[in-house]
Amino acid sequence: MAVNDFFAGEIAVELIKQLLGTCKRYTLCKPNAEQLRRTLEELLPIIQEIKYSGVELTQIRQSQLDRFSEILCQGLDLSKKVLACSRWNVYKNLKLAKKMEKLEKMVAVFINGSMQAHILADVHHVRFESAERFDRLEGQLAAMKLGVSGDGWSENAVSKVEENEMDVDCSINWGVGMVLGKKKVKEMLIGRDDLRVVGICGIGGSGKTTLAREIYRDEQVRSYFNNRIFFITVTNSPNLEELKLQLWKKITGNHRSGFGAPDVPVPQLNVQYNWMLTERTLVVLDDVWSLSTLKHLIFRIPGYKTLVVSRSKFPATVIDCSYELELLRETEAMSLFCYSAFGQKSFPLDANEKLVEQVVRECKGLPLALKVIGASLRDQPEIFWKSANNRLSRSEPICDSHEIDLLKRMEISTESLSDKGRECFLDLGSFPEDKKIPVNVLINMWEEIRDIDEAEIFAILIELSEKYLITLVKDGRAGDIYSSYFETSVTQHDVLRDLSLHLSNYNSLNERKRLLMPRREEGLPKEWKRNRDKPFEAQIVSINIGQMGEMDWFHMDFPKAEVLILNFSSNEYFLPPFIERMSELRALIVVNNGIENAVLHNTRIFSSLGNLRSLWLEKIILPRLDNTTFPLQNLCKTTLVLCKVNEGLNGTDFPMLFPRLSEFTMDHCVDLIELPSSICRVCSLKSLSITNCHSLQELPIELGALKSLEILRIYACPGLKRFPPGICELGSLSYLDISQCVGLRSLPDRIGRLVRLEKIDMRDCMQIRSLPGSTGSLRSLRRVICDEEVAVLWKEVELEALPDLRVQVPQTCYSLDWLTE
Repeated sequence: MAVNDFFAGEIAVELIKQLLGTCKRYTLCKPNAEQLRRTLEELLPIIQEIKYSGVELTQIRQSQLDRFSEILCQGLDLSKKVLACSRWNVYKNLKLAKKMEKLEKMVAVFINGSMQAHILADVHHVRFESAERFDRLEGQLAAMKLGVSGDGWSENAVSKVEENEMDVDCSINWGVGMVLGKKKVKEMLIGRDDLRVVGICGIGGSGKTTLAREIYRDEQVRSYFNNRIFFITVTNSPNLEELKLQLWKKITGNHRSGFGAPDVPVPQLNVQYNWMLTERTLVVLDDVWSLSTLKHLIFRIPGYKTLVVSRSKFPATVIDCSYELELLRETEAMSLFCYSAFGQKSFPLDANEKLVEQVVRECKGLPLALKVIGASLRDQPEIFWKSANNRLSRSEPICDSHEIDLLKRMEISTESLSDKGRECFLDLGSFPEDKKIPVNVLINMWEEIRDIDEAEIFAILIELSEKYLITLVKDGRAGDIYSSYFETSVTQHDVLRDLSLHLSNYNSLNERKRLLMPRREEGLPKEWKRNRDKPFEAQIVSINIGQMGEMDWFHMDFPKAEVLILNFSSNEYFLPPFIERMSELRALIVVNNGIENAVLHNTRIFSSLGNLRSLWLEKIILPRLDNTTFPLQNLCKTTLVLCKVNEGLNGTDFPMLFPRLSEFTMDHCVDLIELPSSICRVCSLKSLSITNCHSLQELPIELGALKSLEILRIYACPGLKRFPPGICELGSLSYLDISQCVGLRSLPDRIGRLVRLEKIDMRDCMQIRSLPGSTGSLRSLRRVICDEEVAVLWKEVELEALPDLRVQVPQTCYSLDWLTE
């Protein structure tokens, strides 16, 4: 995953210095320079927090921050020209003054728009997963037509998840060992220049990452390191070269714009380096599995410290001092378990106290086991508790060398799940460790192989979340009716992912329902090669690998495979030849985790995928689509994320290639300028979602031909200035999202012709100052979400023509208070 190293903070600092000089020397530029200086001084703490927070950004958010960085670069160049200009050159000073005024306006527009606040919220949510709250989840459930009201079970379920997260993580889970651990680790980090590498170790699920995040957020620690703290998740199968380069850029401030520290080369393996940091720096390396990996990520630089979080206790030759995390004491374990099982911190009156104590004792003080097992026993009859206790008692004690026994203990947590819920939990092991899984991916997959719809899928995810088997992470803006599930993701603790893998591997290799690679490897597992003579019976095949050429694959048969997940990290990738023989394949997911977009080879195999119904491509250079390569006659859903699409889509005949396409989604396809007009001839299309495509300038004139279109999302496309008149001919349209399209100047004049339109989301459309007269004809319209200025206009329409309309000015769904935490 790429990291935001654009370091706009340094640019802003230098720009402020230059502008101060400009204010003193040139009267003509002083008003604009002074205003710009004040604006940047207000913004600077936020920019610096992004730089020094250690937040690792996805590629999805990187381009947005880069745009702002480019504006600051322009300001820096301009101020240098002003300083270099003679004070007697009045004409040139006048020109520079005008440019300064233009720059000030650019920055003001960028800042005053709430887009950047949304981006900052995204940075927050990507890193601090535990802070994600499902405050408006009921809206999504309603969108899936669950048939429940705002007072139904959905609201109760969501509030229960939220309360459990907050109460357990913030109070109960903090035993004496955790408090003591925080104190001791802080003592190692603060004022101890002799300790450059400090460790936190303990069994999986003991709370190591929780403790590390508390250290990371601690005010005293942040003050000592002047907010120069970086949190990096390493995982069991990291791409070491990419990770090392990204980490080194964070430390040194190297940046392609040329600002920050000099271009210092990355040092060799674990050596003393003759370069000194100007400020203290702390790097937290979470989830480190091997000593060889750790040695690549430790830099011996004066002023630099590393906090290593691992299941292993590494030797003193590498770690100067370690803290071994203690498990919960008896009373602490009981409080945590009771809260998970009963929703309170002590025994209920009707509970079998002796039986509860026995179950808690078998969890051996391990927080994750207490939470997961407790949640799995919630509301179960006593006979179920006795059975669980018997199973727990047959396992050996949990210790560093017996983590497999932890998995055996936690296996009972899946027994209370429904059959489909258990299968869905096991499916989650198909995805790479420590990666967020977009709910859209799961929907596309489970609709095909589990025969369940979106409503039931989300209900299953709620169930898994309530039992602490997954964590649901929601974008701060998500949750409204018809919102894209791309804004909601699933994460898993690595022990719980291990549990799903453990349960999936009971049968022999060729007979397993899921053929999975537990971690990223450079080639296919040797065990697969030894068993390739027989067909593999797997329904799901997941491959996590580096670069693959044609000769790197070997023959394998998957006669029953319905889902293929390909994760890789390279600039080129040869699609596996055995796909041609996957006659039952219904869902294909191809994700490039490398830095740059990848070129796919062997795309001719698509011609053999006659049953393919769902296609997900991420960070791919879309190949040219033509009749011979991509005749996907049964394809219903296509999602393109972070793809380069211009060449691939150019000249595409959509109705010929995808005659049954019902959902088409493009997210962060930054080179998209316009949609192919042929997409308007796909009669089956019901949902069109174009989000975060900043270069999109116009929609097809023939858009009105999509008579079956029900959902149109054109979200965060600032280059779009107007809608084609044909949009008013979308007779089936029920939901329109144009939020954060800051370039839009007005709604279509004949919007009143959208007789089935039920909801409009038009937040942050700052240039829309009036409403067309036809809005009063929107008889089906029930909800409008907009800013305060536009809400006044809609309320007039509500009073005059649409009494059932609800105009909602959303509460701020992001907060910048976390910058001071």
